[in-house]
Amino acid sequence: MDTVKTEETRHRRHVGDALRRWAEQGRSAGVVRVLQRHGFGTVATGQLLAGTAEGARVGTVFEGTMDAVALPLLSSAVSTPGTATGHVTEPNALAAGLACSGGAQLLGHPLPAPLAAALGSALAEGEPCALASTVDGSVVLVAAGPGLTDVVGTLGDTNVDEVVLGRVRELARTGATATEQGEVADTPVLLDVWVPVTTMLIVGRGAIGAALAAQCTLLGWAVRTETEVEAAVLAVKEFTAADVLVLLDHGPAFDAVLVELLRSGRGFCGALGSRHTQEARRRRLRAAGITDEELARLHGPVGLDVGAARPAETAVSVVAEVLAVRRGRSGGPLATTAGRIGG
Repeated sequence: MDTVKTEETRHRRHVGDALRRWAEQGRSAGVVRVLQRHGFGTVATGQLLAGTAEGARVGTVFEGTMDAVALPLLSSAVSTPGTATGHVTEPNALAAGLACSGGAQLLGHPLPAPLAAALGSALAEGEPCALASTVDGSVVLVAAGPGLTDVVGTLGDTNVDEVVLGRVRELARTGATATEQGEVADTPVLLDVWVPVTTMLIVGRGAIGAALAAQCTLLGWAVRTETEVEAAVLAVKEFTAADVLVLLDHGPAFDAVLVELLRSGRGFCGALGSRHTQEARRRRLRAAGITDEELARLHGPVGLDVGAARPAETAVSVVAEVLAVRRGRSGGPLATTAGRIGG
């Protein structure tokens, strides 16, 4: 499994859990984001530092190398927007794992409870989300969920909101986390879009598993393969909404993996096997207490009907269904549909 992706996922979930918890507790929160930067080499986009008036904090910017300016900014950001500028020397940057020295202007601003709850839930559950604000931090908007259709807050003008939402949705469709600064109707804005990286958990052995792993590489997804029941159950316990299970093994013992994932309500749950195998599996799952509503989340046989005859073709069929389900598409020919062609 991609360890960088794993750490990134855990980091976002940690930040999300904290934001959601603070909102539920009625605690005021503030955030610090990267407004402008120069140097540092390649660094992660969507960096976020969050905290409360009581001094709790999660997240980081530039691996903590700018804490001398970021932490005081965070303290004031809980109630008042502001900016701060700092520089990191070459030795300090290299010691923290950054490529080189650099400088940045940081923006700190309040994140009201409804917005903190929306952003926190999305980050914690592995849903796409976006945080948009004016560059002075005076007004803030959060969009979350598939298609970024769940919107909380406003940038103060419906026309600006509409353009900004269109842009963050466009950025999200690229499939990568992004930070962007721009101007909309003479209003300078800062946009952060977080797109979770998919991990496909392949449970079982065989040529189809290898073909699925190759497809994941093409899509930029992480891959994890397990062949033992206990390890697979532990893996699905870590799932976010972005993750995918493909069960290759038909053995009844692996029903435990499906039970865990179907009850969690997270991610995409798919299983290979003949129609006879699928029916027998469904009978066992019902006997294990899985409800019809939970069972409806099981895609089995997984894949779109493209007449796949070889492992590589089956892999294409499987990932095609994952994409179609995520984006609310039928998976039919484009020539017979009338909607947007691209995602």
